[in-house]
Amino acid sequence: MNRAILRIAIPNIISNITVPLMGIISTAIAGRVGGDDAELTIGALSIGVTIFNFIYWNCSFIRMGTSGLTAQAFGADDRRMMTLMLWRAIIVALGVGIVAFALQYPLGELSLWFMAPDTESSRQMISDYFYTRIWAVPAGIMLFAFNGWLTGIQNAVVPMIVAILVNIIHIVCSYLFSIEGSMGLEGIALASVVAQWSGVAVMVAIIVLRYGSRLVRVTLREILDMKAMRQFFSINGDIIVRTFCLVAVYTFFTKASADMGDGTILAVNTILLQLFTLFSYMNDGFAYAAEALTGRFIGARDVVSLRRCIKLCVVWCMAVSVIFVGAYVGWWQEIFSMIATSKDGDITTLLATAEEYIGWIIVIPIASAMPFVMDGIMVGATRSRIMRNSMIYASLCYFAILYGLGWLMGNNAIWLAFTSYMFLRGLFQYLMSNRLRSIYAEAERPLHP
Repeated sequence: MNRAILRIAIPNIISNITVPLMGIISTAIAGRVGGDDAELTIGALSIGVTIFNFIYWNCSFIRMGTSGLTAQAFGADDRRMMTLMLWRAIIVALGVGIVAFALQYPLGELSLWFMAPDTESSRQMISDYFYTRIWAVPAGIMLFAFNGWLTGIQNAVVPMIVAILVNIIHIVCSYLFSIEGSMGLEGIALASVVAQWSGVAVMVAIIVLRYGSRLVRVTLREILDMKAMRQFFSINGDIIVRTFCLVAVYTFFTKASADMGDGTILAVNTILLQLFTLFSYMNDGFAYAAEALTGRFIGARDVVSLRRCIKLCVVWCMAVSVIFVGAYVGWWQEIFSMIATSKDGDITTLLATAEEYIGWIIVIPIASAMPFVMDGIMVGATRSRIMRNSMIYASLCYFAILYGLGWLMGNNAIWLAFTSYMFLRGLFQYLMSNRLRSIYAEAERPLHP
């Protein structure tokens, strides 16, 4: 069981790690092409990336909605359902991608109005970046669908390979287009387009070559079956609400930090949040393992393996939490200094301010161990309503603490709210699933009632 967990978790952790690495290299390229206006160019890139992160984040429901249903079909060895889930994921992803592309003008103008600074040169760079990279959005959303389906059939290696390949292509093309081709920031955006569509092409080729013989012939009528599509969209609808709450929490975390009136607090909170992100990259891998294996064992009606899988996933997440607590206790200053840059401010001042709040970063890995694995369990069991409701309640608690205690505790209220929000997400899911009994009951139901 540990091998099965690690076989899914480790490739996903590696895939996660490639994301900040690509960001660091893209920032370095932007700084080089910016010349004397390097800070302006890097800032424009940061805003452009944030806009697309928001778009992709809100489309992640396709991956999560596909994964659980596919894993259950895999566990039941239902090849027809696995084939149908692949096609349904492709159709939904393609539809969402086309809509996003069709709405690029209002989406772009709204983003520029909300995010872009007043300087004309910066707005123009962000605009060029956005209207070039928007061509990659359908491909990026399609990759969500493929990754969800492959996770469902217990394959995390192919998504990892494709993620690494996409990042390599992006880096090479960014250099060729931006520096050799003198395209500036627009070249980095065009590199995303080439890389994402290359990833789709490679993914399609791998699925056809490796899984073509396992897929069965299905009709369009079967794919668009109303009952099945309603279930698919119901799960996705719940996940969309969950994602909206997640985005709201992170958005208001940054807003509350900025409202402290001191740029040092905003910079410190941003860097400390990145320390939490490092931890989340690790535990996300085990969340993926939990969703793939939970769905598989529910589909196979194997409650013994399901109980073992969940127990070990919890143990792995707690182990990761303890490791990060140890790392932050012993070396938080060194890690903090590696992340901080000159544009964040004077490092001595930042370290002195961070020392006042570093206790929260030490506590958060323990408070956040359960939410990750519980999310994975609920995705695998397709208990999206529990995910949605627990997120809503945890978010309400977050805002109550943030604005109820902000006047009294200052920045500590921001971190108390965030830590409580993470802990309550896991607690609410545990309680709403009747301490996981309802999840185990799913694996005890007859396969063909």
